[in-house]
Amino acid sequence: MATYIATLQCTDAPGIVRAASSAIFDVGGNILENDQFTDPVTNQFCMRSRFESEVGIEEVRSRLHDDLVQFSPALHLRNEEVHRRSLVMVSQYEHCLAELLYRRDQGDLPLDVVAVVSNHTECADLARRYDVPFHEIAIDATSKADAEEELLSLIRQYDVDFVILARYMQILSPDLCKELMGRVVNIHHSFLPGFTGARPYHQAYERGVKLIGATAHFVTPELDEGPIIEQDVVRVTHARGPNDLVALGRDIERNVLFRAVHLMAEDRVALVGDRTVVFSQ
Repeated sequence: MATYIATLQCTDAPGIVRAASSAIFDVGGNILENDQFTDPVTNQFCMRSRFESEVGIEEVRSRLHDDLVQFSPALHLRNEEVHRRSLVMVSQYEHCLAELLYRRDQGDLPLDVVAVVSNHTECADLARRYDVPFHEIAIDATSKADAEEELLSLIRQYDVDFVILARYMQILSPDLCKELMGRVVNIHHSFLPGFTGARPYHQAYERGVKLIGATAHFVTPELDEGPIIEQDVVRVTHARGPNDLVALGRDIERNVLFRAVHLMAEDRVALVGDRTVVFSQ
């Protein structure tokens, strides 16, 4: 008995749920979870169904396609045991990468981390400790295009489903953002919208903030304006100094990124225009 996860997205219309349920029934399927939502702005219908069946994946895929083809959906089917594949990009701060690798190693994150890419070497030992291939891609103003082409080559080589920016401190080009639209998740060290530029926690301290946070979002050509997947905040007082805020911020960053990546790993995030539909666990 295999467990499958099916996701679909299309323009809303009568009969979609009935057609999907009928297809699952026809392959002897038993639905374990089902979530659906119609976005009122775009009229996009999103559904995620987790079900078990003794029928092979290609026959299940064919049945779903035949029964749903009239709705022209973006349809994806995956055996739950076949994990999604991710490539993690990082610069010099290792806390988010360490959290993801530790959680994956403990079985808390159903995801294959197939490679780590960095523009520095500080995180190489951490990647090797978890037996993950490490690739250094140096980048500067004159080598950006070549570096991004090398990155795309690695994404194809490792058959990557999505990319995780775990405090990768370089801005992706607009062309790369468009090519990987909906496939790059970033952790931003602020509860967006927030303080821009360098030393955000020091800016927060100087302004006497009472909340600090982090935001995981999809990367778009508009810097730090992508659809939001997950956020969190922590309350602070005037007694907290900049170093305190940095320490608290790192905890929030790694936890928010882990939750966002976990949602992605379980196919619980749908991109609908400038927003996300998130089917929580």
